[in-house]
Amino acid sequence: MITLSVDLGERSYPIYIGENLLGNEDLLLQHIPGKNVLVVSNETVAPLYLDKTLAMLASKHTETCILPDGEQYKNLETLNTIYDVLLGKKLDRNSTIIALGGGVIGDMAGFAAASYQRGVHLIQIPTTLLAQVDSSVGGKTAVNHPLGKNMIGAFYQPRAVIADTSTLGTLPERELSAGIAEVIKYGLIRDLPFFNWLHQNMAKLLARDVDALAYAIEVSCRNKAEVVAADEKESGQRALLNLGHSFGHAIEAGLGYGKWLHGEAVATGMCMAAIMSQQLGWLGTEDVNRITAMIEQANLPATAPTELSVERFVELMSVDKKVMDGVLRLVLLKDIGHAVITNDYTQDQLAEAIQSSYAA
Repeated sequence: MITLSVDLGERSYPIYIGENLLGNEDLLLQHIPGKNVLVVSNETVAPLYLDKTLAMLASKHTETCILPDGEQYKNLETLNTIYDVLLGKKLDRNSTIIALGGGVIGDMAGFAAASYQRGVHLIQIPTTLLAQVDSSVGGKTAVNHPLGKNMIGAFYQPRAVIADTSTLGTLPERELSAGIAEVIKYGLIRDLPFFNWLHQNMAKLLARDVDALAYAIEVSCRNKAEVVAADEKESGQRALLNLGHSFGHAIEAGLGYGKWLHGEAVATGMCMAAIMSQQLGWLGTEDVNRITAMIEQANLPATAPTELSVERFVELMSVDKKVMDGVLRLVLLKDIGHAVITNDYTQDQLAEAIQSSYAA
């Protein structure tokens, strides 16, 4: 087992990464101060891992809330299902919510924990690669709105993140690739050696090589933990973690939540950001081709969906958390391994980059 730390002073917490951690009762119980626990999961994950989780909680008074599976359910209506259980079972302020699942469950359970009685304890047990390398770490919680993704939420840190790599064995191939998109992101924004490692080891990741996956998760979490410790509330450099996300969130909202997986949309979004970076004179053609090749090697989409026009893309991107005073700040690449946040571009340049992102 590898243990990392998110250094936030009194609110610091560990990230545990390893195999068969769902059988480690002591690991979990040390982070649960009260007797009441609510495990939030979904219809896909619960049949696989709920019993193991409940077995570790035998000494606690435990309730469950099983939600439908899918990004399309990440909304206020489904969130109320969690509140219904919390209120119906009279769980108090010293209760702990455990998020058992992927990014959607982590975000929704996290937001419920942040807002129920103004804050109860939270533990993240991510079961997808995307959640293990990204969404479970850093305290971002949210639900979607028809007009924009993750626009209703809160920063709320967990007491611990327990990433059991054994759960990746049941992950569908499409979900595995979606998680690899966020892994690639860390190499692009701040870790060129990791990007080069990914180029050499992508086949191992796709084949679920245990050592390769564990290394990719560790490096990704280490990068994320460093950024979050330096900028918890995204007032500066944490926004770099959103490479590809402004374009990607537009794809998700425009096509309808759930049609593309989040990681798929981010993958295309990173290719679109690379094209725009090239048009601004920062990346060369070889760099863009290298990024696109890695995305495609991971079995991810690299071209923008033609169902969304340039005008629709621009409209959707105007509803983004990185909009300041009416101007969208984009995360782009000065080089592979060096991302920047900028609003120094024209609307014509943005439109041209989007147009260039459609398949030839």
